[in-house]
Amino acid sequence: MTDTDTHDPTSLRTPIVAVLGHVDHGKTSLLDKIRGSAVIEGEAGAITQHIGATAVPLDVISTIAGELVDPDDFDLPGLLFIDTPGHHSFTTLRSRGGALADIAILVVDVNDGFQPQTIEALDILKRSETPFIVAANKIDTVPGWNPNEDTPINDTYDAQSDRAASRLDESLYEIIGELSDEGFSADLYWRVQNFQRNVGVVPVSAMTGEGVPDLLAVMMGLSQRYMKAEMEIDVAGPGVGTVLEVKEEKGFGTTVDTVLYDGTIRSDDTVVVGGTNEPIVTDVRALLQPRPLAEIRTESRFEKVESVKAASGIKIAAPELKDAMAGAPVRVVRDRDLEDVVEEVRAELADIAVDTDEQGVVVKADTLGSLEAMADALGEAEIPIVSAEVGDIAPRDVSVASTAEDPKQQAILGFNVDVLADAKTRAEQDDVKLFTDEVIYQLVEEYDEHVEELERAQQDTILENISRPARFRILPDHTFRQNDPAVVGVEVNAGTIQNNNFVVTWDGNETERVGQVKGIQEQGEDVDEARAGNRVSVAIDGPTVGRQIEEGDELWMEVPEKHAKILEQELTDEIPGDELEALNMYLEKQRKRDPFWGK
Repeated sequence: MTDTDTHDPTSLRTPIVAVLGHVDHGKTSLLDKIRGSAVIEGEAGAITQHIGATAVPLDVISTIAGELVDPDDFDLPGLLFIDTPGHHSFTTLRSRGGALADIAILVVDVNDGFQPQTIEALDILKRSETPFIVAANKIDTVPGWNPNEDTPINDTYDAQSDRAASRLDESLYEIIGELSDEGFSADLYWRVQNFQRNVGVVPVSAMTGEGVPDLLAVMMGLSQRYMKAEMEIDVAGPGVGTVLEVKEEKGFGTTVDTVLYDGTIRSDDTVVVGGTNEPIVTDVRALLQPRPLAEIRTESRFEKVESVKAASGIKIAAPELKDAMAGAPVRVVRDRDLEDVVEEVRAELADIAVDTDEQGVVVKADTLGSLEAMADALGEAEIPIVSAEVGDIAPRDVSVASTAEDPKQQAILGFNVDVLADAKTRAEQDDVKLFTDEVIYQLVEEYDEHVEELERAQQDTILENISRPARFRILPDHTFRQNDPAVVGVEVNAGTIQNNNFVVTWDGNETERVGQVKGIQEQGEDVDEARAGNRVSVAIDGPTVGRQIEEGDELWMEVPEKHAKILEQELTDEIPGDELEALNMYLEKQRKRDPFWGK
């Protein structure tokens, strides 16, 4: 900025940019490219590495973007990219009343298109109403592509063969189509008139730098045009931020990596930080930033600074931080009433609190925002939650899950978290199922499949203990023994004959028990049951052939009323069609005598 400027640029903060997308679509390499170009373009001091963020000032952006960005058109000081590794979910980190990021870049591999995490990222952007643009990455891998390092997209596009250009077009239109399937109207960024209504797609290569000038130009243009008002902050006021990560640091104890999005924090401030149980009130011991690249050889990776103003990433070292949570608010107290600030933090945490039920599954997530996203997804799937917390899966989570009355709820769903070793052992002992994933909807799907499997197993167990219906006929000339027990050849017309169950005949609408199956043989081999269509010999203890039963008779397996009720009300989908037919005939006869039989 030149000294002739009359406005005060310090009161406008840098927009905070989140970069998200599927695992290997190039988020990190895109950030590295922007960082690398900035380091090459500027002197090494021009780009500042923050904690969990990279600040790229306007003059560096203008150098990289060339004629696409004239610094005189902008009064925002640049862009701050959040780049905490392992935080593909940081878009769910919150600031007061919304997402921590003001704007996002969704990276999609131009050849690979939409993947599970791409769709997940879009869901998060939808929910948090964060404006975004799509970086269609890896254009240099389009067959026949001829790279032109660091050039704007239109210049390099014009230099391609028709074949390579039309291949790229095809892939880009597929991405635009996939965005449309997800409910977003999108187009190539130079065709977008209104960025509030349409998503701009910018073709780029993180490897060659092609299209990176456009990406930075679009980010700056969007921020300047639509977000300037939100970037106005009281720079001297007490700092407000969000915890990115809680980390142990040698020599400093527990620290919180924080993105400050309003005001200033000083090394002698008292701060209030959101904790697992209560807001934590503590005094800053040190504010730490990474050392400049040139001094990386010194003992400590960090240097102490006296104060930082928004927007920036900073590590706060202070006592009592072990219960701090990723995604929780950080507020500087300064000259305000401490209780008021604690109340503000408490209210902000209550805003994000997940409603829990008396019974349900245990949920763990890496940040408060992702916990909220998990709760939303489980709510939609009608899966109740008994407890929801930020952090890795620990033994006490297993204790909570193991007390569930319903075996389906003896489960822990962990999003983007680790399982502590002793929790794993404990879960095996207590028969608690652990599910972990980095994609919310896949986590929900895995749990759903587990529930279905349990229900199937439950049905199978019930079926094993239930007397099943069957209608069968004694074949003529197939009496092998007359009594004690009678052994006859039969054909099963419908249903399942089971060993040890009772055999009845019908007399009008009354059943008469004639004996009990004591053995079934199929082609000389003992079997436990015989299904419709089978011809088997059956040993029936009780009757004598020629007295209670005759060749040619139709016999039935007895179904106790309680069993008939379970079969009809719960298991009709589990039994074969012919058996259902036998059951319905059996019920029909019984209900002629007693309309409420088996109901």
